[in-house]
Order: sequence, then C-alpha cells, then structure tokens
Amino acid sequence: MDWLLYENEALASGYDIVCGVDEAGRGPLAGPVYAAAVVLKKGQTIEGVNDSKKLSEKKREELFDKIVSECSAFSVGTASEREIDEINILQATFLAMKRAVDGLSIKPDIALVDGNQIPPLDCAVKTVIKGDAKSESIAAASIIAKVSRDRYMKEMAAKYPEYQFEKHKGYGTKLHYEMIEKYGICEIHRKSFLKKVLGK
Repeated sequence: MDWLLYENEALASGYDIVCGVDEAGRGPLAGPVYAAAVVLKKGQTIEGVNDSKKLSEKKREELFDKIVSECSAFSVGTASEREIDEINILQATFLAMKRAVDGLSIKPDIALVDGNQIPPLDCAVKTVIKGDAKSESIAAASIIAKVSRDRYMKEMAAKYPEYQFEKHKGYGTKLHYEMIEKYGICEIHRKSFLKKVLGK
C-alpha cells in the first residue's frame, strides 16, 4: 500500500506544503475533543506509523516522540466540553482542527483531513475516508491527537480519581456509567452527551 498516495497527489497538483489532520475524542462523555495537524517532510514515512486505533498505548507513546522529533511541524488544537455543549460535537471538532492547523509553524497549502466532512480551514482541504489507515500524514496526526488526549485524561484522573478516567479516557464504558451514577457528573463531563442520565 502506498502511504504517500494522497500526499504525492497533492504535490503533483501544485500544493507545496501538505499537512495531515485528524481528531481524537469525538465520542467520549467527558473531556475535550482533540485534533492534531502534522507536516511531514516530502516523501517521508515514519516506520510503525499507521492508524492509532490499531496500535497499543505503549507503541503510540513511542511513535508520538518519533513523529514530534522527525516531522517538519506539528500542532495540537482542542475544543472544551463547554464548547462541545454549546456548538455541538461536529462544530467543536472542526474548531479543534482549525486551532491545530492555525497553530502550525509552517503554513500548509492543503490539509488532508480524515473523514468525509470539510472543516473551515484557511487552506485547501481534501477529505480522505478512513484516512488514518491510508495516509502517512493523517496517521501521524491521529497518533499525536490520541496520545495528547490520553495524557490529558490521565491528568484529569488525578484531579477526579473517583471516575477512573485513566481506564476509559472518558468513553461511555460500563464502569464510567457506574461511576456517574454513583458520584454524579463533574466539571469535564459533556452535558449534551448525558441528557438521558441527567433527566433532561
């Protein structure tokens, strides 16, 4: 499989700087949604990089450090649980993606974005369905976003130990629902995701 197919197509179309964009944390009941943007060097592949969901946590952590040290530029953007509740998860995801791309030290000409919906970015956008399993840049962004969010949720686990965020990272597991039932919700829960639980 050609992991640089989409990057090379973009370069052949006259785009000079290509970034990959992906999100982590659209589905959880708690915590922000994260997005990452990564610019790789032309023709660059990083050994071991593929869809973050298929990698172990240990492997993702190793690759995070490798990507950060070897890529041309990377940036992480977030949208808070309050923003998710106010503007909905799709718009909050787009906001996190825009913040990630805007934070890059190198301005991209085109962003390869995982999925089929186009975020409002200040550059051209090409969506790639299942891009995290097809494009090196998107796969790298997927790892940066996932590891960044997991690290944050581990910090939140220390702040709110009763919810055991280190185990489920805010996702709607049986354990998480049981903890919500026992302790109610905390500041980082997404109220819009918990309307049934909250009886609203």
